[in-house]
Amino acid sequence: MSITRRSLLKSTAAASLAAVAAPSLIGRALAADTIKVGALYSQTGGLSIVEKMLADAVMMAVSEVNAQGGVLGRQVEVIVEDGASDPKTFSEKASKLLVRDRVNAVFGCHTSASRKAVLPLFERRDGMLFYQTHYEGFECSKNVVYTGAVPNQQLGNYIPWIIGKKKFFIVGSNYVYPREMAKVSKKLIEEAGAEWVADEYLELGHSEWATMVRKIKESGADVVLSNVVGDSIVAFYREYKNQGMSQADVPICATVTSEIEIAAMGAEYAAGSYTSFPYFMSLDTPANKAFIERYRAFVKDPAALTYHSLEAAYFQVFLWKQAAEKAGSVKTDDIRAAIGGQSYDAPGGKVTIDGDNLHAYLTPRIGQWQADGQSKVVNAYPEPIRPLPYAAYGETADNLFCTAKGLDSAKLKG
Repeated sequence: MSITRRSLLKSTAAASLAAVAAPSLIGRALAADTIKVGALYSQTGGLSIVEKMLADAVMMAVSEVNAQGGVLGRQVEVIVEDGASDPKTFSEKASKLLVRDRVNAVFGCHTSASRKAVLPLFERRDGMLFYQTHYEGFECSKNVVYTGAVPNQQLGNYIPWIIGKKKFFIVGSNYVYPREMAKVSKKLIEEAGAEWVADEYLELGHSEWATMVRKIKESGADVVLSNVVGDSIVAFYREYKNQGMSQADVPICATVTSEIEIAAMGAEYAAGSYTSFPYFMSLDTPANKAFIERYRAFVKDPAALTYHSLEAAYFQVFLWKQAAEKAGSVKTDDIRAAIGGQSYDAPGGKVTIDGDNLHAYLTPRIGQWQADGQSKVVNAYPEPIRPLPYAAYGETADNLFCTAKGLDSAKLKG
């Protein structure tokens, strides 16, 4: 048989194509055997510094799950999407994950604005979102598992503990979370026989706090309840100290300020102030110390910080894994039926998903910020407490609201 130059080129090209195609086909075969989940967090924009950390926590948890054999004998593949610090982009990326990528669950969103933007899509497509950030409550969806604190887990212990102070100045950023937290706070303040002398708001990202701090000084308040968020926290605390306000005399008691904001402002500006969270990096337990070491190794940063939302982003992956293994399936309906009652020994202690509302039982704690930028836990409940997302209306109303949202507790409870 004679071999022409043309036939040689054809056969060589065919062999090259086959060599390229083979790994690709193998890759697709392997990918087809994985369980796909989404990590939907901002990788760009103003929220990216914090949200990249949440994505890292999810990736770390998945890597640990895979090292333990995966879920139902299959490895878990994470598809990371960038919400770009924009609710509209979050909605677009959620659609891609649910429709094109057909992921089995999504871990993500950080702000209430991004969660609200994607929620209709998850309910319409019957996807499952795991949301790790402490939030204002007043929501209950059968398509969301909420692993961050709700108001009764931050304020129910906080206001009674503060009540040696009698006049509260409430201040916040101007959007849904601070306003709804203020609503619950006012109810608790009045029930305790104290009073709130002001309820003031400045726009998100506002950096000029001189006028507001003067209002606080002139109000006669003996405590500030702060629902300020984001970069404004740094500007607020610095102006507070610059105007000679003392944390010993008129302390700031916050619901948002975490290890991240303390590091950003400088510990000296927050020393003596307080925050209520279920988790603090300073928790002195073997489980938390090991978690911090693993996280720092994973992100290759020996000084990396952990905080409440990051811890919740991590442990919610394991709750999903346990629900899938109990159900023998990663389908949304099966996860929904199995997730209620699931418990996990998280770095901050035991957490359990309430079958009535898909929120997490968490342990309320109050931390006082120290000169080293870490907190000293000055008050803690002895055990996790039930989440009540509609706490402002009472526990009975809470159950009614969640039932109206289509959550059948008989089916959801583990």
